[in-house]
Amino acid sequence: MGIYSRYIGPKFVSCLCGMDDITAERERVIPLARGVVLEIGMGPGLNLPFYNPLLVTKVIGVDPNDAFLHLGEERQRSSRVPVDIVRAPAEALPLEDGSIDTAVITYTLCSVDDPEQALKEIRRVLKPEGRVLFLEHGLSPEEDVARWQHRLNPIWRSLAVGCNLTRPVADLLTQAGFSIHDMEEYYLGGAPRVIGFHCRGIAQAN
Repeated sequence: MGIYSRYIGPKFVSCLCGMDDITAERERVIPLARGVVLEIGMGPGLNLPFYNPLLVTKVIGVDPNDAFLHLGEERQRSSRVPVDIVRAPAEALPLEDGSIDTAVITYTLCSVDDPEQALKEIRRVLKPEGRVLFLEHGLSPEEDVARWQHRLNPIWRSLAVGCNLTRPVADLLTQAGFSIHDMEEYYLGGAPRVIGFHCRGIAQAN
């Protein structure tokens, strides 16, 4: 891992993901979590302040990247809910089948190596009645915007430490065997369209 990927890139991405508009989006999603929560891509812990301690038993934060986890150590210590950090890839969760009540995916499907396998793993560890709360940016349905996303993706991926602009979020969820409820698709205000197309909603295994 180079100096940029280890020290500079994580801070750049954490600053972007901690902007006020994105924080407001997190605040709309995270309080819906219940029970034992699996958060994929815990990173700097930007969701932790929004978990309801009356509803959440604990949060299992999975992330293979020590550089991102290091940025969240203070948030982990001050969390109002218990937090267990698991250093592992989303594609190979060291968790038992049917052990999770809520899975949280925020700004993570863009950067996992294999989103299809990651979602299969999430489906495996969810209880039958479990839910996935998702808040992601991804591929726009508008051809002109999508064309620019594909053009810029190699540059953006290097700058943003593996983040992709071209992941079709809703398609990935349905292909992994989830049904989607209450989904909203929109451009985040104030963000360029190539990085601002968002999906927010709830999914359950079919």
